[in-house]
Amino acid sequence: MRELRVYVRRAVKEAPGGQAVFYSRRADGPFYRWRYEETPGRWRYARVRLSKLTLSVLSVACWDAVPAALRDSLGEHYLE
Repeated sequence: MRELRVYVRRAVKEAPGGQAVFYSRRADGPFYRWRYEETPGRWRYARVRLSKLTLSVLSVACWDAVPAALRDSLGEHYLE
């Protein structure tokens, strides 16, 4: 996926149970927040507006740290 970046918040666990929350953005497009929901058993996303201040707490995630199921969901979301 060209120009796709996946981010995490530095040293912050946002979801209950310590599940990591990821953010994504492709090129200059909108940001999306991704979190895993146990009940349906899948990754859910929501479009978010991030301020410059909020962007300062995000860091680029290593692709290997992104769960395989989330990678699949990102692939479906950002169809070429």
